[in-house]
This record gives sequence, C-alpha cells and structure tokens, in this order.
Amino acid sequence: MTMRYATNYDIGDRKRPTGINEDSVALSVFEQGHREGYRGQTRPVETGEDHRTIPANRSAAVFALADGAGGHEAGDVASYIATTIVCEQLAQVAVRAARADPTDFDVDIERTPSVPDAAALRGAIEDAINAAHRAIIANAAESGVGAYTTVVAGIVADGQVHYGWVGDSRAYVLNRDHETIARLTKDHAFVEELHEMGEIDAVEAHVHPRGNEITRALGGTPEEDPETAAISVETSSVPLYAADRLLVTSDGLIDAQTDAPDLYDRYVDSDRAEEVATEIRDAVVTDEEIRDVVLDADSLETAAAALGALTNDRGGKDNFSALLVADETLPETPDELPVRDIDEKSVEDRETQIVPEE
Repeated sequence: MTMRYATNYDIGDRKRPTGINEDSVALSVFEQGHREGYRGQTRPVETGEDHRTIPANRSAAVFALADGAGGHEAGDVASYIATTIVCEQLAQVAVRAARADPTDFDVDIERTPSVPDAAALRGAIEDAINAAHRAIIANAAESGVGAYTTVVAGIVADGQVHYGWVGDSRAYVLNRDHETIARLTKDHAFVEELHEMGEIDAVEAHVHPRGNEITRALGGTPEEDPETAAISVETSSVPLYAADRLLVTSDGLIDAQTDAPDLYDRYVDSDRAEEVATEIRDAVVTDEEIRDVVLDADSLETAAAALGALTNDRGGKDNFSALLVADETLPETPDELPVRDIDEKSVEDRETQIVPEE
C-alpha cells in the first residue's frame, strides 16, 4: 500500500474518571495497482497550472473527524453519525476519482465514470457534511435530545487533499523537507472571531476563557426540521507531496491546558508582558510544537502517540483525537512550496462554499 495512516484518540486525563469520549474518527483507503504501477512507472496529472506525474498505481482515501459538543447529552452520538455518514457517502466518490481513467493502466473500457475535478470533489464533501447534519437533527427529533458536533472531512486523491469543515476541529499539512506546518482550516469559534477583529492577540487566543465556544456546528435541537436543515461548509483544496504529513485533529490537542483561565488573567493583569506571554507559549500546545513532534517522529504511529502524550502532559482537559496520512510515492517537494496556510490564502483561493437553505 502506498498510502499510510495512523490514528490516536483518548478521553483526556481530566475527563478520565467520569467522562466519555465524544470524538469520532473514520477513514477508508482505496488502493488500485495494475501493470506498470507495480514497476514504479508514473502517469501525468494536471491540476490547474500544475503539470506533474504521480505513480501509475493509485491510492485514494476519505476521512472524517468529529468532536461532539460538550454539555449536550448526545455529543458522542452526533460525532459518530457525522463520521460514519460522511465516509459512507464519500467512499464511492474517492473510488471513482481513483479509477476514472483506466487508460493509464493500458486498459480499454468504454463505460467508466467521468473524472471528478476539484470543484466536484469539494461539492461532494459539502453534500456529505450536510447529509450528516440532517441525520443528526433527525436523530435529535427521534430521541428528544439536542446534539451537536464539529467535523473535518476530506478526500485525498491524485496528489491533492480536498477538504471541508464546520467548527473548531483542525487540519494541518506538515512538510519534512521544508520543516513547515500549514494550518488548512480556520476555527468557526468565538475566540477566532475576536482574534480576526484584532480585539485579542495570539497569546490571549491560546488561553481565552471562552475558548470552548464554537459559532458553527452540525446538528441541532429536536424542534428543527431535518428535511430543510442546511449548514454552511467551508472548503478548499491543496496539493500534497511525498514529504508531507496530513494531520487532522480535534481541539483537545490545542486546548489541553487546564490552567488557561488563570494564565489569561495573569497576562491581561500584567498588561500583556512578554515574560508572561513566554510562559503561556511554554504551557500550551502551539502549532510550532505540533510541527516538531510530528516531524521528529520516525513513523506516523509514533507521531500519533506522541501527540496524545503531549495533550495529557499539558493538562488533558478535553477528548483528543488525531489522524495522520502520508503517501511517499507522491511528487517530491518543490523548492518553493505553494501557499497552503489558510491565513495566507485569499477568499478566492479558499473556494468557500455556502450552502443555501432549500
């Protein structure tokens, strides 16, 4: 198999005595190898202005990670529904993306599906997330219990990851050649909005008392109509390379610090002194630390385990889940990486998709 992956999930040290794990992770990999693919031959692929070659054998994957909202009795149910429905709907799309052109394998078959482009794959992700959204609301109507969850979902195919998200679970891509980490998602969260408006700085964002409040989630109350429900899904696509590690994680990794409120008060009371800022950066889990943990690991499994250990070491305040994916048969990293960080991409680059109410 050319594509490799590892997962890890944990209830979190602070919740371990009485809590439950409301996170869910799902992944499905499709591998197709034939003739030249087994001998290391390549085939051309075009993605916009990017003309590359990739292995003649093909891997495709779909993934979904969801974090059930705490404080709601059915958060674990919501995350389970989200990951299973999304992967169920996207699996056939990923297979179609991988097998749509049999001529690469020197096979003449007239009836094959059309090759889905990036926009079509992002549209499929939107549809799958909305199907999960409606299913969670339908379950809430039947059970009488409201349920909410975040989700990050995507398709890895033809040297790209196409993804969509709702809430504050995150996706990153890390590159070993350039030793970089790029954040692919922007939190749908109250603190993210404050930071974007310039009302708080990056240090405050790490430890803000309202850091657990999200502004968008799948699911709803028993009173909502599952037939007409729709959720805004933000989507994008970025290229992947052999030295990349795709990381999808719940906010349990980022928000592990149990002393955050006290640190926040100390920072504000000190008039945002650099000494306290340094203490906060050392206490929380930063993107730079995530980069170092993943890139220093000798395998995806080791990296996933190390991230879980890091989460509990910093307090283990919440459930933690993570998924890592890599495919070292992809093209080599270019000397100059394309823009992949969400903070550097324009709105047009991000291919934001808003789903109107039906």
